[in-house]
Amino acid sequence: MDKKVLKIVITGGPCGGKSTAIERVQEIFTQMGFRVLLVQETATELIKGGVAPWTCRTNADYQKFQLEMQMQKEKIFEQAAQVMPEDRILIVCDRGLIDNKVYMKPEEFRSVMLELGLNEVELRDNYDAVFHLVTTAKGALQFYTTSNNKARTETPEQAAQLDDALIAAWTGHPHLRIISNEGNFEDKLQRLIEEIKQFAGIPEPVEIERKYLIEYPDITYLESLPNCTRTEIIQTYLHAPEGEEIRVRQRGADGNYTYYHTRKIKKGTMKRIELEKRITKDEYLNLLMEADIGYRQIRKSRYCIVYKNRYFEIDVYPYWNDKAVMEIELLYEDETVEFPDFVKIIKDVTGQKEYSNKTLAKLK
Repeated sequence: MDKKVLKIVITGGPCGGKSTAIERVQEIFTQMGFRVLLVQETATELIKGGVAPWTCRTNADYQKFQLEMQMQKEKIFEQAAQVMPEDRILIVCDRGLIDNKVYMKPEEFRSVMLELGLNEVELRDNYDAVFHLVTTAKGALQFYTTSNNKARTETPEQAAQLDDALIAAWTGHPHLRIISNEGNFEDKLQRLIEEIKQFAGIPEPVEIERKYLIEYPDITYLESLPNCTRTEIIQTYLHAPEGEEIRVRQRGADGNYTYYHTRKIKKGTMKRIELEKRITKDEYLNLLMEADIGYRQIRKSRYCIVYKNRYFEIDVYPYWNDKAVMEIELLYEDETVEFPDFVKIIKDVTGQKEYSNKTLAKLK
């Protein structure tokens, strides 16, 4: 069995239940046979040790120290995972690197990125999946409290604003899930567990996706939304056995990219087995030599949007000026979805081969 190491982030606004959720994830995934490693929240470690925004010369200085420490911690955990005997390892990060962005002014963030030689895409997409627990200040105000955390001083209004900023910072990640406050707290925890299980491929790596043909969107309006991020994608299909699809993908923006290898096996109209992993740029370039010359590269702009705790992806192709495609991944096939009110749906094209990327890439 090949070794499988997954690195995920559990993040969220104040009083979202993050600490309890992480404990539950550790417990359940250990029972399922994973070695669970926890990268503890770096800000807490630093502040408890006396290194804080108010003890450093500037907030930017503090944020630089925090980023450097967290990157080093994550690197050590990843290296340690590779030498452990277990085949399935789950690295859980209590907050991720891009969380720091919301605690800096834009000019501070740019300065820190420049000084450390980093970029936003690299920080955001450094994880296999991100799970955001919505603050109870949004939808469960009766449970919002600051009494159980001395470091928490936000009013409910401030907590909601911080929650929105964190979601905006992570929007654009290829696998972001928003865990809302529907039902009670136990329901929330169970949804988180089910989302992580689905991502980890338990009992099998199934992707449940719905796809819609929509009218060409108002790009200017999309780009004005705080919870919308544009990502440029180049997708190349490789030679694959009958009934399978193998591709490599470059995704990012402004010259900063991450790379992925994906294998898909169809299991029905909405379900597919999907095996995806991040790869290095060198691995990506080498795999391009295996490209199936019967297909052109797919180039598209993807607008990732969070709308009412759902993560939508709108793909805009350069050869269409009257339509686009919108996709959403689901936890269950029969889920009810409320669509963004600024999107005009033409029709549901889930499972229709003519609207698959591979069909669009096929050379006539």
